[in-house]
Amino acid sequence: MNKAGFSGKPQNSSNDLGDDIPVAVRVTPDATPKIWLQPRILLIGGATGFALLGLISGFLFFVTTPKKNIDSQPLVTSSAPTPTTEPGNVNTLLGHLAYPEAPESELVTISANRGIKMRKTAAQKFEEMVAAARSSGVILVPISGFRSVKDQEPLFFGVGAQRNQTPAQRAALSAPPGHSEHHTGYAVDIGDGSVPATNLQTNFDNTKAYRWLQANTARFGFEMSFPKDNVQGVSYEPWHWRFVGDRSSLEMFYKARNLKPVKTSP
Repeated sequence: MNKAGFSGKPQNSSNDLGDDIPVAVRVTPDATPKIWLQPRILLIGGATGFALLGLISGFLFFVTTPKKNIDSQPLVTSSAPTPTTEPGNVNTLLGHLAYPEAPESELVTISANRGIKMRKTAAQKFEEMVAAARSSGVILVPISGFRSVKDQEPLFFGVGAQRNQTPAQRAALSAPPGHSEHHTGYAVDIGDGSVPATNLQTNFDNTKAYRWLQANTARFGFEMSFPKDNVQGVSYEPWHWRFVGDRSSLEMFYKARNLKPVKTSP
């Protein structure tokens, strides 16, 4: 390096003083070299020089690197699905789904002699079904329709205590209060007027009434709630039918069950 590099005049040569200063020092304003420095100060050789340069570079990197703000970091979100709050999915008890109680204003009598009630649309379709069955020589008799949550309590707790049944055992035969389809006003227990001994018995499926129901209920909007080996684990109840013939009833029983359509022949 020639002495012109220390004369105080700008140099264009690649051997200019600036090239002798570490890059990390050159890019820092406060580290601008002074032209009156002697070359021997910068020409520190050996391991000591390399160590000093390393310390200087590390310090400058530390103070000039932008600090990461914890608050600016992206939030880590879970990929787990959000639990649904729909009644038929999470609000279950011993295999029974939770159902709301039908308002009194929506209920009408379907059997004047026994005071059995159902929701208006369901009651109308039930009466039409009874009339159609009668024309075929079949007597459909309603045994039970709407039941309030209060009405359900003695059927579950009282009868369960009488029969020495645990809650799980009782739930196979009767829904806990708040979880009965009868609360909705869409469910009805049906018997055969010709053979009343089969009322609420599994051998009801041997009656003429049951065979007629199996063949005709779909056109009136009814279906059996608890067939054999049902997914809820409830005991087989061939007498228990529910109305699913309008939007309200369909959503009540199917919306949260995640069931798929069943293919049938055209």
